[in-house]
Amino acid sequence: MAKEKIHPTAGIVAIGARMPLVAFNVNLDTSNLDIAKNIAKIVRASSGGFKYCKAIGVMLEDRNIAQVSMNMVNYEGTPLYRTYETIKMEAKRYGVGVVGCELVGLCPAKALLDVAEYYLQLEKFDAFKQIMEYHLIGEQ
Repeated sequence: MAKEKIHPTAGIVAIGARMPLVAFNVNLDTSNLDIAKNIAKIVRASSGGFKYCKAIGVMLEDRNIAQVSMNMVNYEGTPLYRTYETIKMEAKRYGVGVVGCELVGLCPAKALLDVAEYYLQLEKFDAFKQIMEYHLIGEQ
């Protein structure tokens, strides 16, 4: 096998692909940033939490609430509902509730369908046959 070389004038090109990133944030009913940071540490992969989850605690100054801000780098490997439920459970340890969530930017439909399927406990659910838009445009 010949050793590949970088072309002296044209250079080199590298192309990669990854799962779509889902920016998913959970807002806590507290202004205590340490609580958000502690919870972020529990859910993020680098601290032993959920694989595919990158999380930090941040302060939303305009609302005076703390937030667990996450980048879900593989929403199928770690679904949104899994981190959400863990954040709710951990927040409860501090006597804190969740006041809302947000998606930043675009989100694949499947990420939200997985959440709906989980919370509604849909039996024999087939998104391609039962979601009107998928059915109409023939997506598969």
